[in-house]
Amino acid sequence: MAGYLTTHVLDTAQGCPGKGIKIDLYMITATERVFIRSLVTNDDGRTDSHILPADEFKTGTYELEFHVGAYFDAAGIDLPEPKFLDVVPLRFGMSEEAHYHVPLLVSPFSYSTYRGS
Repeated sequence: MAGYLTTHVLDTAQGCPGKGIKIDLYMITATERVFIRSLVTNDDGRTDSHILPADEFKTGTYELEFHVGAYFDAAGIDLPEPKFLDVVPLRFGMSEEAHYHVPLLVSPFSYSTYRGS
């Protein structure tokens, strides 16, 4: 099985998918942080394509940046400045050729993640 990466954002404060959230993907090497791509979540809080498709997959360390501050602004949630959460970085390793699913559950003041399926 070829490896690939997917993600999903759930807004736990409003109880809905995180629609319209910009997500940046980086590969982390010993000497640099290499930008790979940006995608935006759809109505279901997912990206329309794999954030790292099988034909580009390499094992290693990666980082997803979720731009949740702009999402909460667009949702009309009144938050103090600076926001407690603006950009949420998740750094994780992919050690085998497999499907990695890295979701984000987020509210204006907390977040969690896990390796999903």
